Amino acid sequence: MIEQRETISIGEWKVLSHTGTLRTCGLGSCVCVVLYDDTHMHAGMVHIMLPDSKQARKTAFNPWRYADTALTLLHRELVNQGAGNLQAKIAGGAQMFRHAMRQEYMQIGRRNVEAVTQWLENAYIPVVAKDVGGACGRTVEFTLPTFVMHVRTASKTIKQI
Repeated sequence: MIEQRETISIGEWKVLSHTGTLRTCGLGSCVCVVLYDDTHMHAGMVHIMLPDSKQARKTAFNPWRYADTALTLLHRELVNQGAGNLQAKIAGGAQMFRHAMRQEYMQIGRRNVEAVTQWLENAYIPVVAKDVGGACGRTVEFTLPTFVMHVRTASKTIKQI
């Protein structure tokens, strides 16, 4: 059987069951969230760009770009497929523009991580591992059935979480 490999871009998502790899790259201030159920072997990944959909332009609105709407939709999809005991792993949320550190609205990475963390806490989904913050971009791969997330930074370090 050929392993399923899915690549996710900004504002996209994918769900796998039983076996396969979910991958996203180009995480700067964006946050990758993986929700998974290790009992029923389901996992979903989303590449979130911004923390809050309430400030989105209504034209060409993509709910998968925003933490609040993307996580609600991903959670619903996984539950519909039979997932129950969900856990989360997150990566990303870097501060890519050092000169903008003093401006709250430019701290998108930190705000994304806060929004994701708050949503997961409100949904009673534990974050079992994370690699967030810093000033370096990331590429993430999550593999079923091992539930291992590999995080590679632009500086070529690789973490397994």
